[in-house]
Amino acid sequence: MSSSLANSFILNLDSSQATLEVVGGKGASLARMTAVGLPVPPGFHVTTDAYRRFLDGNNLGEKILTEVARVDDQHAPDEASARIQTLIAEGTMPAEIAASIRQRYEDLGTDTAVAVRSSATAEDLPEMSFAGQLETYLNVRGGDAVIDAVKRCWASLWTGRAIDYRRRLGIRSEEISIAVVVQRLVPAEAAGVAFTANPVTGARDDVMINAAWGLGEAIVSGRVTPDTIVIDKESGAIRSRQIADKELMTVRLAEGTREEPVPKAKRQKAALEPRRAAELAQLAMRIEQLYGQAMDIEWAICDGQIFILQARPVTALPETREALDWKVPRAKARCFRTSVAELLPEPLSPLFATLALPPWNEATGEIVAEALGLRRDAVSLLTIHDYAYYQATMSDVFRSIVALPLRGRTLARRMRTAEDHWASETRPRYAKLAREWMARDLAATPAGELLKGAKEIVKAAAEYYVSIQLVLGLANISEASFTTVYNRLIKRRTDPPAMTLLLGFDSEPIRAEKSLWDMAMWSQTQGELTDYLSRTRSMEIAAAIASESEPLTDPASWHEFKSRFARHLDHFGHAVYNLDFAKSVPAEEPSSLVETLKFFVGGQGRNPYERQAAGSEGRQEAANAALARLGPLRRRLLKRTLRWAQHWAPLREESLADVGLGWPVLRRMLRELGRRVVAAGGIAERDEIFWLEEKEAEDAARRLDAAEPVEDFRSAIAERQRIWKAERAAAAPVALPVKGGTRILGLDLGRWMPEQSSQKSSDVIRGIGASPGKVTAPACVIHGPQEFNQMRAGDVLVAKITTPAWTPLFAMAAGIVTDVGGPLSHSSIVAREYGVPAVLGTGVATQRVHGGQNITVDGNSGLVTLGG
Repeated sequence: MSSSLANSFILNLDSSQATLEVVGGKGASLARMTAVGLPVPPGFHVTTDAYRRFLDGNNLGEKILTEVARVDDQHAPDEASARIQTLIAEGTMPAEIAASIRQRYEDLGTDTAVAVRSSATAEDLPEMSFAGQLETYLNVRGGDAVIDAVKRCWASLWTGRAIDYRRRLGIRSEEISIAVVVQRLVPAEAAGVAFTANPVTGARDDVMINAAWGLGEAIVSGRVTPDTIVIDKESGAIRSRQIADKELMTVRLAEGTREEPVPKAKRQKAALEPRRAAELAQLAMRIEQLYGQAMDIEWAICDGQIFILQARPVTALPETREALDWKVPRAKARCFRTSVAELLPEPLSPLFATLALPPWNEATGEIVAEALGLRRDAVSLLTIHDYAYYQATMSDVFRSIVALPLRGRTLARRMRTAEDHWASETRPRYAKLAREWMARDLAATPAGELLKGAKEIVKAAAEYYVSIQLVLGLANISEASFTTVYNRLIKRRTDPPAMTLLLGFDSEPIRAEKSLWDMAMWSQTQGELTDYLSRTRSMEIAAAIASESEPLTDPASWHEFKSRFARHLDHFGHAVYNLDFAKSVPAEEPSSLVETLKFFVGGQGRNPYERQAAGSEGRQEAANAALARLGPLRRRLLKRTLRWAQHWAPLREESLADVGLGWPVLRRMLRELGRRVVAAGGIAERDEIFWLEEKEAEDAARRLDAAEPVEDFRSAIAERQRIWKAERAAAAPVALPVKGGTRILGLDLGRWMPEQSSQKSSDVIRGIGASPGKVTAPACVIHGPQEFNQMRAGDVLVAKITTPAWTPLFAMAAGIVTDVGGPLSHSSIVAREYGVPAVLGTGVATQRVHGGQNITVDGNSGLVTLGG
């Protein structure tokens, strides 16, 4: 064995040859820090050459690639992973590599406890994170045990989750390799993570330190709530210090590790003294300076010395949160983020705020005046830091309550005609206007007419939304009334929950799912098409659908598929992810639908027809059983309230699904206007039209039609986008004023608000239990349709809100968690139909839950536990 050959397999920890390609992301980072004298535990690298030599020596390379390729042919990643794990476990470690590992291990000390860590060549890069996918083995002793741990690290490159993650990112299996880092284990008294920017607020002038007793694995895995210390970088002063109740710790055994309870005397004692926290902060800032970016650093402390175990770039740092002053604009007014504001989870675009809110207020004012006899502006939509709020004064609220008995006849008439008014008047009028503009040649339409038509569509949308308020209200009241009657007067301990009697009905979101299912079942009969859909990423399929390309050798099946998909989008593509028309709709960006289609084509998911039939059958059985045992009075009461709820409850989703009926053509109109403003030099790209205010868009349209120069809005837009990003990073209060904003006439309405108004920092997040059941699974945090492809079957969907357009993801989800929503929201209704646990209205889930983190969703208690 030559020295040069041995050195290609094993490198010193601080070797100048320890590059990303040779020792992986984690190894390269450790080498870089060791070389500049940072306190990194001693050790060595087992290089990617060693891994490739192992594969070649056992003829495994092609076998592994073949197994991974089969994942695209309907085989689940976990099945391929199991076969690959077996191949690697049964492989023989080449003698020269085994001898080198034994020798370098002995150099660390006889029978020394070491940590054996995986280090992939695509790991810990700024644009991606493999956190939690590759294995680390702690407290390994003996040369043979280290060799075995190295093989198990190599095998972890091919877990089902890692295979699927790389496939979604488009990382080819041939392009990735793995190294291993072997280091002396630090027998940590305390350990944790340090961030050189605040991962919660985004503040770049903070160092945030998490600390807990024992080894750091309990923190990294999310199984313990650590102490949290925030230190000001400039002064070194501690800004805040929260000492958690640390129940568990990871400890060493003779071999391996285990979790055990923290001794009672230490549970609420600080794991890191302020003096050591300041020292750690200084080390963290040195590492940040070395890398030139915000870093996520794992550390441990033993006998008073701090060790750095790992450092990687922070991959998901939020925009810096500015301290916003959440004041109500009118004295004695109350502001609430409810009703239509629930469909607007982010700050509004300038064009939506100025063009859409006035007609919304006009339509709202009409019904407020007629039904309650109040001023038209008694209830109005406005923006506070660009978030939508409803505003009303206490005097107006009081007058509306007093007026209710006096307006009974008007309200009764409104309630009797609510369904007909929606179904026969506002929806047909809205749909007719959208069809008329769809038939227009937008490129040949003057700019002023485009903007005028856009206003007409928005006005029709506002009238439509206001018209369904009584439908939504009656659906909510009828369900609540039936549930109260059933739970208090009918239900026995062994009877099914009230919601069982309201499941199995049809609605627009359910029909959309069945349409995708039908398309998938047809696609399964087309061999080449099935293969293409299975192995191709959703974004590529969506791009092929929108283009003239023909990716199949059988053009007939491809054209039929495109035709079926187009019909689906024509019927269901207007469902909104976010009511702000600056946001795309599925008709434009259907990759989210393709992801669910692929899920069904792969044989996953439950047949929606069978699920609906089971729900309908269960509903009938539960109702018949209850009616059969009741006396005349209770039977009559149950029949009446059940009939009422079963009529109105399905209409809630039916009516809400069409709020964006005109949005596809409206966006085409506004983007056509944007294209012209780009050509005139007013904006940089067509979608910047949404960053103009209505008067600016009107002026631009007038100038375009008059062939006059258009004002340059680009610098103003850049500033608006900067402000919008800062506002988006803020947590908008559900009610204003912040203190006491949910109390009206002595009654606290906070429990009925669409999200929690405050949450203490802990590993338990409280919300509203909206669909029963309990599940522990990895979280997938999704902020919009552009991230739908990150969802994996069996994940918990975590989002600010979900609307009918999000329904395709429910087929893949193990549970649902939202910031905004309640027992009668879309998320709740659909989660019940799918039979998955849901906790809604947490207010903070998208801020506190991290993608890939295991969480437990308890839909019975309304609790989400981080770390599961």
